[in-house]
Amino acid sequence: MTEERPLPEATDVLTQPEALTAPKTNIFIGEKGLRAGWRLLVYILLVALSGGGITMAVVKFVGPPRSVSGPWGLLEQEVVGFAVVFGVAWVMSVIERRRVGEYGLPASDLFGTKFWLGFLFGLAEITVLMGLISAFGGYSFGALALQGNAAFKWGLLYLVGFTLVGLFEEFLFRGYVQHTLAEGIGFWPAAFLLSAVFGGMHLGNPGERLVGAAGVVLVGLLFCFSLKRTGNLWYAVGLHASFDWGETYLFSVPNSGVVMQGHLSNSFLHGPNWLTGGSIGPEGSVFCFLTLGLQFLVVMWLFPAKKSEPKAELMD
Repeated sequence: MTEERPLPEATDVLTQPEALTAPKTNIFIGEKGLRAGWRLLVYILLVALSGGGITMAVVKFVGPPRSVSGPWGLLEQEVVGFAVVFGVAWVMSVIERRRVGEYGLPASDLFGTKFWLGFLFGLAEITVLMGLISAFGGYSFGALALQGNAAFKWGLLYLVGFTLVGLFEEFLFRGYVQHTLAEGIGFWPAAFLLSAVFGGMHLGNPGERLVGAAGVVLVGLLFCFSLKRTGNLWYAVGLHASFDWGETYLFSVPNSGVVMQGHLSNSFLHGPNWLTGGSIGPEGSVFCFLTLGLQFLVVMWLFPAKKSEPKAELMD
């Protein structure tokens, strides 16, 4: 006869399963690996170091950077800026074992339908904004400053330049940083925080006022809203590019306080600052808040909320 033995207690598996399955967490490591705050810090440090190194190399071997008041200086600055912020994000994607497209600029939508929709409605926004200012006597187009080949050349240069501005600024504020910060504190807290930083940085522009900076904060939230609804930044890039192109070249007015060379007409703004935005340009006009409100409605119309999301809330 065989002796009956009691079954072993399964305390390790049944009563304390977390001892075998739960990852070790601490101030640096969370359940998904390195915590979002530390990843964000690493990204910012790498951007600062690589950006500073590239700037020093350019100054030493090429010379001082050109002024951004012209298209060539704009192209130079934005190419370097985008290369740095996107390149470092690619490094982080390798470290985090993700696709770099997850940070907002997937190759599958590269200059696709979302970009061109954004471009169309960005151009529509600046046209409506300038139309409203003009209707109240605050804007005159003036005589043409460029004609023929010169008009085409400058228009194309600024089109490329402001597309790069859209790529750089959107990825800088709403690419890797927004994606990673949202993992730590949530999408909309991250969006409000980064939009406030976006607006605060514009206070350093010539002639910028609190009203204009508040408008920039709202612009940042619009771009975040489009990111939430579309799933990436391509719509925002297109909208950003065409608005800046229309403001600077087509309507030839100050862009964030800067009047750039090579604009289409000898236009001028006249009237109270609340109407024209003053030296900062149409971004500081009260009508900018109206057109931005319309842009939120356009995004809601073009990209309806998913069925699983509450339709009654704007910030879904």
